[in-house]
Amino acid sequence: MAALGAWLRGVAWPVWLALGVDRGRGGFFEALDLETKTCGAGFRRLRVAARQVFVFSEAHRAGLAGAGDAVELGLRFLERFAAHPEGGYAWRFDLDHRAIDLTRDLYDHAFVLLALAHATSVVGVEGLRAEALHLLDWIERELPHPQGGYLESLPHALPRRQNPHMHLLEACLAAHEAFGDARFMACADRLVGVFASRLFDAASGALPEFFDEGLRPVRKGGVFLVEPGHHCEWVWLLHRYQGLAGPRADLAEISHRLMAFVDRFGVDPVYGGVVDVVDSNGEVVEGGARLWPQTERLKAEFLRADKDAGRQMQAIAGMRAFLRADGLWFERRNADGVFLHGPAPASSLYHVTGAILAVEPLM
Repeated sequence: MAALGAWLRGVAWPVWLALGVDRGRGGFFEALDLETKTCGAGFRRLRVAARQVFVFSEAHRAGLAGAGDAVELGLRFLERFAAHPEGGYAWRFDLDHRAIDLTRDLYDHAFVLLALAHATSVVGVEGLRAEALHLLDWIERELPHPQGGYLESLPHALPRRQNPHMHLLEACLAAHEAFGDARFMACADRLVGVFASRLFDAASGALPEFFDEGLRPVRKGGVFLVEPGHHCEWVWLLHRYQGLAGPRADLAEISHRLMAFVDRFGVDPVYGGVVDVVDSNGEVVEGGARLWPQTERLKAEFLRADKDAGRQMQAIAGMRAFLRADGLWFERRNADGVFLHGPAPASSLYHVTGAILAVEPLM
C-alpha cells in the first residue's frame, strides 16, 4: 500500500498537474493518451472540472507545489463559465468554454458540491460556504422528485438511478465536515433514508442501478441490473455516515448484505477483479472490468466488519494491475483479461485518489 501512496504523490499527481491542466484556456483535459500523453477530446465536462478540483485540493493538502493554482483555475471555470443563467451548472462545454449542453445533471452537481467542500483546503471555508449553501438551496428547490429522492436532471430523464443519490450523499458528508452547517447533514440523513427504504432491494440483498418514475427497479425478465462496484461504494459511504451520525444496526446489516453479494457474484474467479455488471440473480451481464470498481472495492474491504487479509490483498492487487508506472492507467480490461489501450480518463483520478487516501490510514 505504501507503494500506491508513493505512486499517487510522486508520479500520478505531478503528471496530471503538468499535462492534465489546460492552462492556456483555463480548464482541464478530459483524458490523456497512453502513448502521446495528449488529449484529443474536443469538449469539456462539468464532472471532470469538479473532480479535478477535488483531486488537486487533496494534492495541495499533501504539499504538492502548484496544486493550489489548479484548484483556483477550476473554481474560476465553475464560476465564470459553467454557471447556468437559471441556476445550477451546465453539463458540457467546447474547448473555449461555451456551453454546448445546458442540461443540469444531479450527478455532476453532486461533484460540484464535493469540489467546493474540498477546495476549502486552498481558499478557506468562508470563501466557499455561501456558494455551497446556495448550491444546496438550488438542488433542494429544483430537483426533489414528488415520488421520493431527486430528479435525474433538468430536463428530467428516465430511467432514474441510484448513482446520483449516492454521490450527493458523499458530497453532503464532505460539505458537513468542511462547513459545519447542519443543513448538509440533514440532507445526508434524508438520502440515507431513501437508500435504506427505497433503493436497496432487501429481497435480493442487492442494489438496483435503474428505477422507474416511482423508484421501482427496472426489471427485464424478472431481474434487474447490478454494478458490484456501487455496492462497495455504498459500504464505504454508510461507514462514513455512521461515523458522523452514530452507528445503526440496520445500516450495518445492509452493508454486510451488499458485500456478501459482491463476494458471491461480483468478483471474477480468474482475474480477481470486480466485474462491471451482473443481474440480481448473480449472472454476469458484462464480464469485463473497469478501473473504478477496483478502487471502490479497496475502500470497502478495509472497512467491512468481517475484514479478511486475503480479500484485502486481492483488492490491492486488483487495483494495482490497472495502474501504469508513468502515472496513467488502463481504464478497462475485457472479459478475457486483456487491458484495452484507450486514453486514461481524467475522471478516474478522483476514484484512484479517494481510494488510496481512504485506505492508507487503515494500513
